[in-house]
Amino acid sequence: MPIFERPPLETLAPAKDRWTPLYLQHGRLEVDDSSVKWIGADRLIYRLPVATISVLLLGPGTTVTHAAIKACADSNTPICWIGEECMRFYAFGLTPNHNNDMPRLHASAWADKKRRTEIARRMFKMRFADVDVESRSIAELRGMEGLRVRALYAEMGLKHGVTWKGRNYDKSNWDMADAVNRALSSASASLYAVCAAVCCSLGYVPSLGFVHDSGTLPFIYDVADLYKHLTSIPAAFLAVRQDPGDTGDLVRKLLKVRLEEERLLQRMPKDLESLLQIQPATNP
Repeated sequence: MPIFERPPLETLAPAKDRWTPLYLQHGRLEVDDSSVKWIGADRLIYRLPVATISVLLLGPGTTVTHAAIKACADSNTPICWIGEECMRFYAFGLTPNHNNDMPRLHASAWADKKRRTEIARRMFKMRFADVDVESRSIAELRGMEGLRVRALYAEMGLKHGVTWKGRNYDKSNWDMADAVNRALSSASASLYAVCAAVCCSLGYVPSLGFVHDSGTLPFIYDVADLYKHLTSIPAAFLAVRQDPGDTGDLVRKLLKVRLEEERLLQRMPKDLESLLQIQPATNP
């Protein structure tokens, strides 16, 4: 039986110090010789230092053993299941946080309507530094955010010479969507996975959002919206500019570059602590 020794708690790297995400598809993830390894469809074998990876993104054609999932959980490494070419975000695996301090603090902040509104306004303040968010309702701020994002799409289209007709696509007929809409969806799915990995590693509750309130991941959407203009949106338009026929590989690579340039894994824990004004528990 494969044996993976659980790393000592004090040796696990915190989320802010881990590598950027690793995307895998068409292969098998298992444990052998006391390490996690990936066996690709091309029969190449890669040893994965799971204790230093921020998140494993598993695409189609992936087989995972129970031992591999346990090894990732022991290493506090989140796993996210995403769709073909990174265009869907399906689910994520919870990771151990060693105590429940952060979920309780997050839930307390969310349950207090006054604090919930204050935190939502802080999130908008990150995007509208020159706007008096205190004088506007959350509904007004949502409307302003929609206008801001649409303007950013148009700006990116002009900057990169990409025809922009609007954020519009048919989920039941994905192939009919234009290249930039497919790229935006692919980049967003990967960004959601990264945000879910960081939030879960720190102990936040994905289902308790402050701006978004529907679905199963409203807090993840709240967090991702803070960084889309810096990461996924520029990566998507640049990918279409460089290769209009990109099937997802290029946009993921460009997103990875943006994540590293913006030091997102280092920034996100600090930003969340500041936004929620919660003293985080001492966890890896």
